[in-house]
Amino acid sequence: MGQVVELPRLLQELTSRRNMSPRKPPRVVFTNGCFDILHVGHVRYLKDARGLGDILVVGMNSDASVRGLKGPERPVNNEADRADLLSSLACVDYVVLFADATPLALIEKIAPDVLVKGGDWPVDKIVGSKFVLARGGEVQSLPFHNGHSTSSLIGKIQKL
Repeated sequence: MGQVVELPRLLQELTSRRNMSPRKPPRVVFTNGCFDILHVGHVRYLKDARGLGDILVVGMNSDASVRGLKGPERPVNNEADRADLLSSLACVDYVVLFADATPLALIEKIAPDVLVKGGDWPVDKIVGSKFVLARGGEVQSLPFHNGHSTSSLIGKIQKL
């Protein structure tokens, strides 16, 4: 089970874990999103992301950030609840909130070995890809799990 942490603590923990095995430091995987209504598409995606490394860090948009991206009716679930759900998944090691429109500043501070987004994002359009690639890391766009999205789930609920 993961932890919801603030950035300074996350950076301390990652530094500590990386220093434990300097010859073979753990591969840190980073992904981000709103995760407004957690569904099977999210879970499959996060399990796939975790399989690419040793530590999975999930950057989660704050409530204000979600409103800016998705509109005034979102998020459906508040940031504390969303973070609690995400951190309860076995594949997630850390959840850290961010308030910016993009996670670029967070990515630059965490310096992940692998940066991951869902298949609807081409690698060259993934925020932070240039930074991660310049450091010798990997950037991957994982296959999208069709038929599973928060927007489609909300649409189904609204039709009830």
